[in-house]
Amino acid sequence: MESESDEVKERLIESFTPRIRRLIAVNRVLDHMHSLEPGLKERIRQRAATDGDSAAAGDLISAVLKKPRAAGWFRAFVDALLHSGCESAADYIQTPPEPEVEAENDYCVKLVELLSPSLVDMKTDVVCHECFSQGLINQDDDEIIRTSTANQGNGSGARELLRRIVRGRPGWFSDFLEILRKTEHQYLYELTGGPPDSDKTGSEDKLPSAKDEAMETDAPAAAERCGSLQLMDITFAEEPQGETDLYGGAPTESSELSKSFKPSQPDSGAADGGPEKADIVLRDYQMDVASPALEGKNIIICLPTGSGKTRVAVYVTKKHLDGRRAEGRAGKVVILVNKVPLVEQHYSAEFLPYLKSTYNVERVSGDCQLKISFTDIVKNSDVIICTAQILENFLERSNKGEDEGVNLSDLSLIVIDECHHTQKGGVYNHIMMRYLAQKHKNRRLEKEQKVPMPLPQILGLTASPGVGGASKIGKAEDHILRICANLDAHRIMTKDLGQYQREPRKLIKTVEDRKEDPFGNVIKNIMNAIHTHAELSPTSDFGSQNYEQWVVLRERIAATEENQKVRVCSEHLRQYNEGLNLSNTIRMRDAFSFLNTYHEEELKKKTTPDEEHVIKITDTEKFLFNLFKENREELQRLAEMPEYENDSLSKLRSKILHEFSSREAARGIIFTKTRRSAIALSQWIQENPKFADIGVKASYLIGGGDQSVVKPMTTAESRDVLNKFRNGKVNLLIATTVAEEGLDIAACNFVIRYGLVTNEIAMIQAQGRGRAEDSSYTLVEVKNSGVAEKERVNEFRITMMNKAITNIRALDQADYDKRILEFQLQAIMEGKVRMTKKKKKNMQDLKGEVKFSCRSCSKHVCTGNDIQIIEDMHRVNVTPEFKQLFIERENPSLQERFLDYETNFYIACKDCGQRWGSMMLYRGIDCPSLHVKNFVVTFNEKKISKCTKWGDLPIRFPVFDYAEQASRVAESSDDED
Repeated sequence: MESESDEVKERLIESFTPRIRRLIAVNRVLDHMHSLEPGLKERIRQRAATDGDSAAAGDLISAVLKKPRAAGWFRAFVDALLHSGCESAADYIQTPPEPEVEAENDYCVKLVELLSPSLVDMKTDVVCHECFSQGLINQDDDEIIRTSTANQGNGSGARELLRRIVRGRPGWFSDFLEILRKTEHQYLYELTGGPPDSDKTGSEDKLPSAKDEAMETDAPAAAERCGSLQLMDITFAEEPQGETDLYGGAPTESSELSKSFKPSQPDSGAADGGPEKADIVLRDYQMDVASPALEGKNIIICLPTGSGKTRVAVYVTKKHLDGRRAEGRAGKVVILVNKVPLVEQHYSAEFLPYLKSTYNVERVSGDCQLKISFTDIVKNSDVIICTAQILENFLERSNKGEDEGVNLSDLSLIVIDECHHTQKGGVYNHIMMRYLAQKHKNRRLEKEQKVPMPLPQILGLTASPGVGGASKIGKAEDHILRICANLDAHRIMTKDLGQYQREPRKLIKTVEDRKEDPFGNVIKNIMNAIHTHAELSPTSDFGSQNYEQWVVLRERIAATEENQKVRVCSEHLRQYNEGLNLSNTIRMRDAFSFLNTYHEEELKKKTTPDEEHVIKITDTEKFLFNLFKENREELQRLAEMPEYENDSLSKLRSKILHEFSSREAARGIIFTKTRRSAIALSQWIQENPKFADIGVKASYLIGGGDQSVVKPMTTAESRDVLNKFRNGKVNLLIATTVAEEGLDIAACNFVIRYGLVTNEIAMIQAQGRGRAEDSSYTLVEVKNSGVAEKERVNEFRITMMNKAITNIRALDQADYDKRILEFQLQAIMEGKVRMTKKKKKNMQDLKGEVKFSCRSCSKHVCTGNDIQIIEDMHRVNVTPEFKQLFIERENPSLQERFLDYETNFYIACKDCGQRWGSMMLYRGIDCPSLHVKNFVVTFNEKKISKCTKWGDLPIRFPVFDYAEQASRVAESSDDED
């Protein structure tokens, strides 16, 4: 039962909800709301991202007020507001201001809104510094404002500043006026109410309030100016009626002010061509690569990471939709991505801000909360951002004739992000194979003077098509041309970035083997003892990837052969090999912790809490458990001796210290191979005081799949880390390859690949993360990784790839088109072969879905499960049910006599007389033999158009079981007697 005091507090919050929701910075408050469920917090964050802080704040307040409530709920909410910098909101629900103070504050907010087109011309960095010093904004605000200024221009930062100061406690306006005067913004100071000579007199008198100053202005002029924007009638409705103000208006904390308050001129220093979300301005190189797409041609845009490929796609999308609208035709654009986080990123950061004023933009992914069908979303939206698999699923539904499907003809433009994945087996390629098949079918239709099916324009985006493992230029060209063919690209477009090109300084840190490795030697001795026990002879060095592959194979073979001794030894060897790898990558204590945890978990499997049930432990398991137990103390002792740590960790430590001590504002990413190493490296950095002393704030970012034993990150957790990295709360990200491709991570000035090298595409992606001026790219070697050699191979491949692209672009268009057509025809034929094999496999597994109907009367006869085969030739059905469906007729022309069987009759449908086959007398048993040409065959409810002989049906039927059928016949004879 809640107290009366709780009810009063609830009514107080409800009374001021329309006002305090405008004062809450939702994401920051949620960081301090520990009592709310993570799922609920995530939904509120999503609402903030799509509908703005004001709307999301309403959801947050509802969650706080929802019963039952824990003791201390009100204090916890107030503390969250205070700790997140929302002091004004906290004041309202504790001690509301007097009406006069409230009215004056409202007037100040509206005045700043009214004057914002001029105020954004301020020197943002200077004013921001003073506002922070005076306490008008907090550290989080300061970091976000400076980041916005650096990345999007002075005006964008100014708008962030204005949005944040108006959320302050009453009295902020006078302080802001004084800051404008102090920072030599005399014109702005006078515009907002300061006296003309105040900067000269040095008067210590109290500054007049905004309201007082307004009384002294020309009333008609002020009324006319304010009335035109309908700002002077200050009301706070439960739901804003279309007006976006400084309190809450934008979808995210970092977006621009209301469209009503845009600066008259765009920021000259804005990133990627223009700060105004309503106006996309491309750089010269971006316009050059986009030009064929603007003419409606299919192209691939190949530009480095960070060069604005997505911005080009937004521009092409807008021009495409504008053009079709002008022609009176509907446009429908789908943006395909290959990772779930990219859906939200492209939606929130690119397509929605630029297109929402004129087009309906929607996004769909596996993480989406939308419950309406994808088909309806496509029908009702102009732009849809989704994972490729979702589109493929609904294309397949349409192909099967289902109502809830989507056709390629429903779309007018498809944008494929990271299009180098459009290769065999990938979902991008499945979609494009449908496209190519229809394109070539359209050619036939045109020859027959029939109407072809309209196909969408294709726009592919990539930073690197790669070379597909080629070692020769010709093969590299073939690889790239094959991708162009799969995307039906008229051209692959690339361009020198000129002044915008940023090449990071590259450095390779080689490492030396440990002079002594007692920790590793203990592990190797354990592994040798296991080899002896299991009679295994490894063919590779301990700790290598080849050893890992060898031991995994041994475990699989042993499991198949039911050799439990070798199987369990192989599993333990795999864990020790991983421990050896970890000791070469991260701290020995982390490697020891991994091995110790593994053995503790294995022991738990062999014990029960109540000890009522005895779980058998084999001799081999006893041997393995005792082996670790005997060496445990020695491993733990050695793990705490820093003089034996690996050299890679020392090189990494030196590099991090150098970057953060030599740069004014360092921000970097460390790429590492495994989730476990990413987490361990993050902990190592956070526990080292030397890193904290120079301002290192580290966090890790790992994948969301569940293939690994390490707990994956949720989408919400990943988004939170990336947001902190963007706003500066985290300045060092330790990531697995999940951060290499596609994700728009804030500009970094150093990138480190720690014992991780994959292919040339990943190398280009990783280098591209260092987008800031004077950025560096460092490769730190790790024992047994071979990364230095792999890096040199990748450098060779990148050079070869660039040369191959140049050669392809130099081709005459006719020669290019000819080669593209050859690759397309080859891809179509290969696709048919794959589909045939797939169909064969599916039919084999689903024989029950293969149905036979009388060709004459369509009566259902049997399924594939009812059929057996005799002499690898005759398909027979001896089920009692089938026997009731036909009649036998003698046909002398059909009579055949062989050693084991003879045929004297044919069988026909009881209802219509259609012949179905012949009656065989096989070793004394009547066996109805079916001729497939006499039936209509369907698979998964679809008719197989050509099925005149059994070879056309890809099924292997079971061999006729003579003994079983003879037994049945004998039993039947006995019953009749």
